[in-house]
Amino acid sequence: MTTPLQASAPELGGRRALTLALMALIFTFMLPAAGLALSVFGLAIAVRDARTLRRTRQRTGMAISATVISGVAFLLGAATTIVQLYFSSELTAYTECRKGAGTVTAQQECTDQLRQGLENKLGIPWPADIPLPG
Repeated sequence: MTTPLQASAPELGGRRALTLALMALIFTFMLPAAGLALSVFGLAIAVRDARTLRRTRQRTGMAISATVISGVAFLLGAATTIVQLYFSSELTAYTECRKGAGTVTAQQECTDQLRQGLENKLGIPWPADIPLPG
C-alpha cells in the first residue's frame, strides 16, 4: 500500500492556512455558520504553521496573514450568527409572509411587520436611514 504525498508546514510556508482562511472569509458572507466553522479550523492551522515556521526560521508572513484573516472571518461569522439567532422568529415570520405576498402592497405589509417586530425586540424605533428588505 502506498502512502499519500505529504508536505510539511515549512515546505508549504503557510499556504494551506491562508487558503483555508480565505475560504472561511468567503463562506462567512454566504453561509455564516459554515464560515465560522472554517475560521476555527483556519485559526488552528495558521497558529500551528506559524509556530513551525518560526522554529525552522522561515518566513511566517502567510501564516500570520492567515491568522488575521481567520480572526476577522471568525468575528464576522460569530456576529452574523448571533444576530440571526436573536432575530430568528422575526426573520422566519418575514420569510413566510413574503411567500404568500402576491402584490406589492402585500410585500410592503410584510416589510412593515418586520420593522415592527424588530422595533419590539430591540425596544427602540428602527432608524429611517437604514433600509429593510422589500
